[in-house]
Amino acid sequence: MWENNYTNTILNVMIDYNGNDVKRINHTLKVYAFAQNIGKEENCDARTQTIIEYAAILHDIGLRKAEEIYSSGILKYHEEIAPKVAKELIGGMAIDSEIKERVYFLIGNHHSYKKIDGLDFQILVESDLIVNMYEDDYSPEAITAAKKQIFKTKTGKNLLDSMYLKKENEQRIISDLP
Repeated sequence: MWENNYTNTILNVMIDYNGNDVKRINHTLKVYAFAQNIGKEENCDARTQTIIEYAAILHDIGLRKAEEIYSSGILKYHEEIAPKVAKELIGGMAIDSEIKERVYFLIGNHHSYKKIDGLDFQILVESDLIVNMYEDDYSPEAITAAKKQIFKTKTGKNLLDSMYLKKENEQRIISDLP
């Protein structure tokens, strides 16, 4: 049986690394929670679940360094730097090298939706988008478009419906009542 015994260590490393950037830490914790939930609901095997959780915790780890180096956290810089920072933070941990390499790939590409090549990648993207939709105040139209174009998991789609689209539909129905 596969053991996911570094999750808490990686969570603590991420929190320490981000220091007093509570907003970034909270964002990551939300993405992690959704990724964990979607992975389990989609019946991922333990190894895939481990990759999903590690990648979710580290998905934005390159932002701080990108802002320091480039005075910008734009996606290009953020994705370029994330694997390097992650290697510094978890490279010495006794985690299977294939898992580390997959995590580095995922966090270095998690905004490159055309590169999605597996369920672990799909779940990371969906989890990050679910959180970004709230934090960045996506319109109902943008959420609907993302659901059609990007979301593939049943759980991810159900979460969108429950959290964003169902409420929008209920509000329209209520506003149409006499």
